[in-house]
Amino acid sequence: MQKITPVILCGGSGTRLWPRSRVTKPKPFLPLVGDNTLFEATVLRCADPGHFAAPIVVTGAKYAGYVEGQLGSGSDATVIVEPAARNTAAAIACAALRLPADAIMLVCPSDHHIAGSEVFRQAALAAAALAADDWLVSIAIEAKAPETGFGYLQRGARIADRGYRVDRFVEKPDLERAKGFLASGDYYWNGGIFAFRAGLFLEELTRHRPALAAAARAAMEAGHADGRRFHPDPEQFARIESESVDYAVMENTARAAMVPADMGWSDIGNWQALHAARGRDERGNHATGRAELVDCRNVLVDTDGPRVSVIGLDDVIVIVDQGEILVTSAKRAQEVGKLSGAVNQ
Repeated sequence: MQKITPVILCGGSGTRLWPRSRVTKPKPFLPLVGDNTLFEATVLRCADPGHFAAPIVVTGAKYAGYVEGQLGSGSDATVIVEPAARNTAAAIACAALRLPADAIMLVCPSDHHIAGSEVFRQAALAAAALAADDWLVSIAIEAKAPETGFGYLQRGARIADRGYRVDRFVEKPDLERAKGFLASGDYYWNGGIFAFRAGLFLEELTRHRPALAAAARAAMEAGHADGRRFHPDPEQFARIESESVDYAVMENTARAAMVPADMGWSDIGNWQALHAARGRDERGNHATGRAELVDCRNVLVDTDGPRVSVIGLDDVIVIVDQGEILVTSAKRAQEVGKLSGAVNQ
């Protein structure tokens, strides 16, 4: 099988991980789990030259320097520098327009954690094999809890050794529906990892969102290369409608497929999710930096300098970073992104 081209999306600001993640340096470029940044770990998962071609990274102008610095000078990656944020459908379209029609793309968010790299690789190869047969494939995450913050995929009829049709896409459900999905056994989390032929993706985008496809094509045709960077034309790019790939293509195509994978995935979407992805002691605590925890359970402390002492608390998160202090209950961690500091810094 031909080599797979990783398409790595670097567009999110990670506001729910404030104050560690900031608009000026968001979570993909931080070493939140282990020594590598989330972006570096994404690149490394797709670095086997026997299976993967050089990646295409799609990012914004303010993050292009971080991307290139963490790719390293020896990388053959292409960096598409978007002049404005236009969501994932446009980002994927721009990458597809830089590839031959028969190229197999593996679309990967740059800010997720995957503990099982070998499971990921096997799922990617299975998804690529389906994509070569003209399926638009999601790598479906084995659901472990009734999460209300994720979209879901319902497994349909088998179409290959490890593949299935997608019967339907479900947006973020309420808790009761999520519990029902988990109990049924045929629903999976939609992790935003996809495989498809570049040409088929563009055909489906043109079929379901013709104006978006035309504007992306015009922006790329009028764009220019600058070393490893490619700059779409700003005027044409501004005409692109902002829409996710799920809404624009995946929920509309008749060729949606899925490959299930239980690979230790987390979107690291907030401090509680990061706490779950890190190693914890027998009481469920994790402390980074100068911290002392006494009689605590399920407490996360992450400090870049000042000592933090916590006594007798459960399910609490304390973060100290560059003079900013965050204290929240674990169950309210989703709301960190609403803070003024998270939005403005």
